[in-house]
Amino acid sequence: MEQNIKTYMHELGLKARAASSILAAVESKQKNDALHAIADRLLEQAEILKAENAKDLQAGKEKGLEAAMLDRLALTDEGIAKMAEGLRQIAALSDPIGEINDLKFMPSGIQVGNMRVPLGVIGIIYESRPNVTADAAALCLKSGNATILRGGSEAIHSNKAVAACIQAGLKTAGLPAECVQVVETTDREAVGELLRLKDFVDVIIPRGGKGLIERVSNDSLIPVIKHLDGICHVYIDDDADATKAIKVTFNSKSQRYGTCNTLETLLIAESRADEILPALKTLFDEEGVELRGCAQTQSIIECVTVSEEDWVTEYLAPILSIKVVADIDAAIKHINTYSSQHTDCIITQDITKTRRFMREVDSASVMVNASTRFADGFEYGLGAEIGISTDKLHARGPVGLNGLTSLKYVVFGDGHIRT
Repeated sequence: MEQNIKTYMHELGLKARAASSILAAVESKQKNDALHAIADRLLEQAEILKAENAKDLQAGKEKGLEAAMLDRLALTDEGIAKMAEGLRQIAALSDPIGEINDLKFMPSGIQVGNMRVPLGVIGIIYESRPNVTADAAALCLKSGNATILRGGSEAIHSNKAVAACIQAGLKTAGLPAECVQVVETTDREAVGELLRLKDFVDVIIPRGGKGLIERVSNDSLIPVIKHLDGICHVYIDDDADATKAIKVTFNSKSQRYGTCNTLETLLIAESRADEILPALKTLFDEEGVELRGCAQTQSIIECVTVSEEDWVTEYLAPILSIKVVADIDAAIKHINTYSSQHTDCIITQDITKTRRFMREVDSASVMVNASTRFADGFEYGLGAEIGISTDKLHARGPVGLNGLTSLKYVVFGDGHIRT
């Protein structure tokens, strides 16, 4: 680029801050009109989107990108239609901005409540999938936030083409194009500059591999919404229903391997191990899942020896660690020692143990007799999510529209004064 990266990113920040002030005051209908206009534009420009995407795919092949990454990068007619439908679904969601909750009268006679307001400007750094450009822009727009999007260099042509559709849709609805800006340089220094724009950007959200998220977390001068790992557990309790335990455990692991809410470690009470482990092994053998177990597990089923490193490994692959534990005390201790605080599950029919597990397991999502694969914004009724947070401040778990807002106190009086 002709201008230096620092100046370029500073200008993006200035424009985003100005746009956020306008967007915060926009009514729901205008935001929804913009989302529908963007969806229409994506469908109208499908051939251009695919042509620009073909440039990225060709460059990716020349660079030797893996087939899985090329698959994530590809834009097809079906993928473009899904992007457009996703925008329309977000338009149909309830707008959280301006909601007033917990309004209560105080002894003084004033009423105090909380109003939902936008965060302001959100910077999103992501890899590969060009559909994230549309998804992230839509969620930020609906929640009243301006956004700066920095996609991976491997998708630069695709992201620019999607961004052109977004900005055309914004103009159609009478909104500033600067509400959504895509960083148009592949220079890696742009990421560093974005992470330093603390005067203009309120929150950073990284979406991608562990390396990207670690870099963003370590370098950002701006608060970050993120999770690093999805080391998820299922604990089969003494009082578990065997049929439920087998079904939930198998689904948690094998429904999809490469996701952050996939089961990585199975804990099972020693009183149930002899009964349940052989049945699970049969199912996992059929799926080609490699089992790694403790000594007691190995005395019951044939499997590889588990290592200490396995307990802190997010496999994202058909591999499962197994540990036989004495009871719920040992299970909770193991989970709170090794869990990434993403999603953990108990299988039990005992309500007292259920309540204890929910209270004492320190994770963003705690499941009871349900697959860890449900830890997802759509499954939680959020309609869509920008990501999942394992942090404890602001947003935790799947981050939907409400997670992209903040609260401010509103106070109503009628000439009230403090005495």
